[in-house]
Amino acid sequence: MAGRYTPKTVLAHLIQRRNQTYSEIVAEFVELGGTITERHLRRLASGERAGTTPQTRRTLQRMFGKPVEELLAPYVPEQAAQVVPAPAASGRITTGTEMEVLDMAASRARAFALAAQSGLGSEAMEQVYDDVRHVAKAYPQRPLPEILGQLVETQDLVFALLESRQRPEHLRQLYFLGGVTGGLLAKASHDLGNPHAALTQARTAFLCADNADHHGLRAWVRGLQSLVSYWAGNPHDSVRYAQLGAGYAEQANSTTSVWLPVSEARAWAALGNPEATRHALQRAEDAWNSVRNDDLDEMGGLCTFGRNRQLYYAADALAWLPGEVEQAERYSSQAVDAYTDMNHPEWAFGDAAGSQAAMAITRIASGELDGAADAIAPVLGLPAERRINGVVHSARRVHQALRQSGNADNARELQEEIEMFTRTPMQTFPR
Repeated sequence: MAGRYTPKTVLAHLIQRRNQTYSEIVAEFVELGGTITERHLRRLASGERAGTTPQTRRTLQRMFGKPVEELLAPYVPEQAAQVVPAPAASGRITTGTEMEVLDMAASRARAFALAAQSGLGSEAMEQVYDDVRHVAKAYPQRPLPEILGQLVETQDLVFALLESRQRPEHLRQLYFLGGVTGGLLAKASHDLGNPHAALTQARTAFLCADNADHHGLRAWVRGLQSLVSYWAGNPHDSVRYAQLGAGYAEQANSTTSVWLPVSEARAWAALGNPEATRHALQRAEDAWNSVRNDDLDEMGGLCTFGRNRQLYYAADALAWLPGEVEQAERYSSQAVDAYTDMNHPEWAFGDAAGSQAAMAITRIASGELDGAADAIAPVLGLPAERRINGVVHSARRVHQALRQSGNADNARELQEEIEMFTRTPMQTFPR
């Protein structure tokens, strides 16, 4: 148990009052979705360190009921305040359970409306489109556990409609929607760290794209296959999928004509080929001259590729290459700035985190360890439900860069924080 010594800070006093060990406090901290090492906690409690990430500040305040500034203040026994629980908010609010009931009711009403028709009418077809569009837009911005159930249900609905008798004019539209939902579930499988399931979903999505005869959708699925392969550590496959989709993207002239070459650039960079990387990045930039949005782009969200994501992909690619530090720093700075506005339609928490990680890597390469810690801090502050596979791998790349920097002793604390972060990826989050 905590020893009975004179505490240096209010935080140390409160830990002592709890009669718990520091390791027990750390375990409770992690259960709340935070990331902290026992060494870091001891240094905070002893007053040796005052710097913390936003996520650490929030979790400490939640655990001890006081702002971090007050917790880290020197402990004076006669001024030590009792922790008073915050009063319950007054007024009627809608609980999470009630929202689930309303969602279930809406789902039941939708299923009845669709089943009551012998063939899809225009209203029913519009409802299915709206369901798919809603998930596609929500996907990059909301935690996966919040939308996964709806996504699976929507795919099940589309497949059920395809298996029943439909008017010929609706079949192509349903195959298009089947391809989109399959692609979204491929991304979901990837985000949960299951590349095998991701590629299985992608193959079915490509089959749907073939049946819909939709070039933009074919190219988009190839982009997803390239993405999954890249993060699975298979850059040669990532290049191959990006190149397989290039012909479809050229015919579609949609934003996939930007996504595929910039995806190829990341894979070439991972393979250590700076010339092929630069060439692919230039092709991506040139593609904007002929881009025109198709009906897949109009879905929004994960179904389209914007300038912000291009900046992030370029930064992520160039961060692999030691000779491109200056360019990587420029792109990562632009990408981080682009993702500061959480209300922007293109905002995506995963891409924002990847941009921060790329910036941290470029700063490590420049010998700026403090700047790297500042860059990666927002990533380490992400709660468990947002720690998708790509985000965790990005954090590990920062850890690797620190290990290879030659400043291992100075970087030890940051490495420990990254290790704590990567121990609780999203797949450990209860759903």
